[in-house]
Amino acid sequence: MSTITVKAYGAASTTADLKEMNIERREVTSKDVEIEILYCGVCHSDLHTARNDWGGSLYPVVPGHEIVGRITKVGSDVSKFKVGDLAGVGCIVDSCGHCDSCQHDLEQYCLNGFTGTYNGKDKHLGGHTFGGYSQRVVVDSHHVLKVPENLDLAAVAPLLCAGITTWSPLKHWNVGPGSKVAVVGLGGLGHMAIKLAKGLGAEVTLFSRTPGKTDDAKQLGADHVIISTDDAQMDSVKGKFDVIIDTVPYVHDVNPYVATLNINGTHVLVGYLGGLEPILNTVPMIMGRKSVAGSVIGGIAETQELLDFCGEHNIVSEIEMIKMQDINEAYERMLKSDVRYRFVIDMQSL
Repeated sequence: MSTITVKAYGAASTTADLKEMNIERREVTSKDVEIEILYCGVCHSDLHTARNDWGGSLYPVVPGHEIVGRITKVGSDVSKFKVGDLAGVGCIVDSCGHCDSCQHDLEQYCLNGFTGTYNGKDKHLGGHTFGGYSQRVVVDSHHVLKVPENLDLAAVAPLLCAGITTWSPLKHWNVGPGSKVAVVGLGGLGHMAIKLAKGLGAEVTLFSRTPGKTDDAKQLGADHVIISTDDAQMDSVKGKFDVIIDTVPYVHDVNPYVATLNINGTHVLVGYLGGLEPILNTVPMIMGRKSVAGSVIGGIAETQELLDFCGEHNIVSEIEMIKMQDINEAYERMLKSDVRYRFVIDMQSL
């Protein structure tokens, strides 16, 4: 298969800083589109993969799965897009297409494993996939998204991971007018959960460990802020919430939050992978038919639904723009939660 060489930024090993390198992209096939990348959001998953925090990273790693750009080539069988269209690519660039999950537009739960935008198995060139920290990307058109023209393109990029990660559980658990939603953690995911839940018509509460985020939370659309370290405040919301979106990315005690769920309420983990500590107490779950669940990103149709909703309601992420050359410093700042609320790379800097 013919290839083109493009500039990218990636890590050559677990301990290496990201730096400029060349990678190969396939030439456009009949079902593909080529996208000139204008902006790429920076996700915690990028950092974890670059540094092999989860194991299994394949080097060189070129991260980036919050991609916004313009289409520069289309394959002969592509009718959905044309050259010059705005387009987005999220966390998925391929899936089997025929399993029960894929048939129900749930590619994120593909029973044969979806292909990640980076560090996935490249079915075309062999080896592994490279992400959006690069000049261009070639993707099967089914996995490409239409981006509303009226939105700030740079601020759209994080919708493709942080946005859909919080939108999917809000939609699955039928959040709408009259719903009472709480969000745990005010970061890249949490700020999008607040904006989207409010956009859907819910009454929104932020759980925060400290009072310092109250003003920000309310500016983003939160109706209330509860300090989770204050027992009296936690008691005041026992039995209140229909859905809790938990964005905390490290091990933490979910039991105090479960107590704040209404009958049939659900606490959804979207930020943490691993075992729960302390152990989950099932008594309040059984006595109130409460659930603790998990959710990950969303399928292609659901992500398009999110983008269309955001276009209609003028919802985007709060971002700080950086140059590609500043990515290593940005990673260190991310570890300190020193960003409000998502870094986005101006790919023209590459």
